[in-house]
Amino acid sequence: MAGVAVLVFALLAATGAWVYARGLDNDLARTNPFPPGEAQDRPVKTVDGALNILLVGTDSRDPDAPMDQRGEWRADTIIVMHIPSNHQEAYLVSIPRDLYVPIPESASADCGSGQRRKINAAFAFGGLPLAVRTVECFTDVRLDHVMAIDFGGFEEVTDALGGVDLTVEKTITSIHKPYRTFTEGVNHMDGAEALDWIRQRKQFPRGDFDRMRHQQEFLRALMNKAASTGTLTNPIKMNDFLKAVTAAVTVDEGFSLIDMALQFRDLRGENLIFVTSPHNGSQTINGESVVVSDREQALAMYQAIAADNMADWVAANESDAGG
Repeated sequence: MAGVAVLVFALLAATGAWVYARGLDNDLARTNPFPPGEAQDRPVKTVDGALNILLVGTDSRDPDAPMDQRGEWRADTIIVMHIPSNHQEAYLVSIPRDLYVPIPESASADCGSGQRRKINAAFAFGGLPLAVRTVECFTDVRLDHVMAIDFGGFEEVTDALGGVDLTVEKTITSIHKPYRTFTEGVNHMDGAEALDWIRQRKQFPRGDFDRMRHQQEFLRALMNKAASTGTLTNPIKMNDFLKAVTAAVTVDEGFSLIDMALQFRDLRGENLIFVTSPHNGSQTINGESVVVSDREQALAMYQAIAADNMADWVAANESDAGG
């Protein structure tokens, strides 16, 4: 999803379709994901420097449920996308949804005021504002923008491109209806199949970590397909793709698609660097399986993001960056 966001910026910049982009910008669903009372303390940041964007892949039993409130929404994917001031690459830090972190009592509460829970519980407890507060408390990184992406909408995104090719490492049967069989090898998947595939985790030895890897592979495949000649030279197909993406996302009030496209026009799929928040694997705490953060490594990495020095951190931790 983060990669697709970058691709949308690049496509709009490459085509120079600013009037069209303005229409897409107006069509975006918007919400206020930041803690109450921060309007004056959190002015919209200009995009000529480094930028940090929280991307949340969401799923809901009630698609019309408001994202800024406690409800039926849950976060299956949490990514902090750091774009350094040179705008030449983007670092996508995947945070395991079972990461055991302190969740503040409310979106306006002090850090450390609540109890430790799995990080994806913050979304269910308090919608996007509490999710933003929790991520900022855990990382000590200021989030400039928020983009929530409905997984259900990504079926249409994938179908608009004619499906994607994904590699299945072993034959499995889905745990979700209609219980598809995914056969070892390269599979061409439509939207429903791809979304089903990247939700699987129990059949794999590394569980949620394999699921995150499959999500990253899906994003790369989606980007490659969208950037292919068949899409770029077909105005109808490109329009269907861009419309499907914008229909699937909700952004903060200050988010500007045109500003993003102008500033990040040099970003491409090969400039995306996927990283996993440093952790010590799974442990059982209070009777539930959680992922425990590697405090020292995570602190160093998030400090590198805050200091806009992520390239050096990745170079020094290249063997562990993929997590």
